Amino acid sequence: MAFSNTKIQNVFGNKKVVTGVYTNTASSTGGEVDTGLSVVEAFFLTPKGSAVSSDQSVFNETLPLNSGDVTIVTTADEVGSFVAIGR
Repeated sequence: MAFSNTKIQNVFGNKKVVTGVYTNTASSTGGEVDTGLSVVEAFFLTPKGSAVSSDQSVFNETLPLNSGDVTIVTTADEVGSFVAIGR
């Protein structure tokens, strides 16, 4: 599996908001998004593309998540962006 992500972190009040991009290559269908948070309270995925996807990208976790690593499942070779909110 070839998966990578980059992130930018901002603070709003007592919440941290992390935005970034994820990239699947070599027919990869997901991986772990490292948000850098201690607790993830909300997580949003937005796939990038020029057409509507036939499959919905999802995160495979129960929130709140007491870890900063969020497992995502996507279509093969998908690229997209994410937003994570927590502390």
